[in-house]
Amino acid sequence: MPAPSLDDHLNAFVGTSSAECLAVADVIRKLAGAAVEVREAINLGALGNAFAGIAATNAGGDVQKDLDVLADEIFLNAMAGAPVALFASEELENPVVLDRDAHIAIAIDPLDGSSNIETNVSVGSIFSLLPVVRPLEASGIETFLQPGISQLAAGFFVYGPQLALVLTLGAGTHIFVYSPRQNTFVEAYPDVQIAHKASEFAINASNYRHWDSPVRLYVDECLNGSTGAHGRDYNMRWIASLVADTYRILIRGGVFLYPGDSRKGYGKGRLRLVYEANPIAMLVEQAGGLATDCMTRTLEIQPTALHQRVPLVFGSASEVTRIEHYHAEAGQIGERSPLFGHRGLFRS
Repeated sequence: MPAPSLDDHLNAFVGTSSAECLAVADVIRKLAGAAVEVREAINLGALGNAFAGIAATNAGGDVQKDLDVLADEIFLNAMAGAPVALFASEELENPVVLDRDAHIAIAIDPLDGSSNIETNVSVGSIFSLLPVVRPLEASGIETFLQPGISQLAAGFFVYGPQLALVLTLGAGTHIFVYSPRQNTFVEAYPDVQIAHKASEFAINASNYRHWDSPVRLYVDECLNGSTGAHGRDYNMRWIASLVADTYRILIRGGVFLYPGDSRKGYGKGRLRLVYEANPIAMLVEQAGGLATDCMTRTLEIQPTALHQRVPLVFGSASEVTRIEHYHAEAGQIGERSPLFGHRGLFRS
């Protein structure tokens, strides 16, 4: 029996459901079509008109590549005629109002990982679908200030060796791979489950000196391997592409850490809550993992701004819980306690 297509999956989701569910399915189909177009632009590489050139800085102050702008335009144009009231993007300072009577708002990072585009590393597009808050204010900003638990659906596309869509509609996480022959996405991994324990961790170790003690302690214990408190050996992975790191964890387990640190501008983390951390957290939780800001469940954080940044730790549940415990202990006894001066907080 052939694997179900994305359309099959969406049709089963809709069933006899509400107009809101019909709208979610329609938007995801539009996003999938746009992702194919973005992938074609990426595949042109340095031969394309929009690749690694620097356009400006985006709303969050990060360097904006020409390909960031192109991807944003492709996704925004794809929403024309879709049941989308509001479109918010990493590349735009404020939301765009499309159809005030529509059911859905979309928040998107149109090209995650674009800082590495010249090096041929996998990049992607992350999206979050939210219900519109009524009455709809002029700017629509209130809709995007809902906590992540309000999301109707979330997902991301990975532009790598294969074009993949990782998707949750609130009942499990599924991975679809694009088939050029069939001109559609086909389910490759139904109901993904993240391994409870990890043997890999992902973090930018060059920032070790800037981390708070609980993060350093956790990484030290990972590096101690089977002789340390964790009792097993770890490999370290860091792709510096959120979608690629997340995809790996969904497939084979692990934990990802992007904590806040002592550098200027990094105290509250660097990833965006609304259109990066929240959709990733929903996907991870629906796959049996956990996602936090080191202490608080990501999906319960109340956004205060569209481009708000947060720390993010996610992946295998036992590892995320351990990291939470380290931070809780630090808060209770103080990071300068001798307990945080050596390794082995969890040794009996």
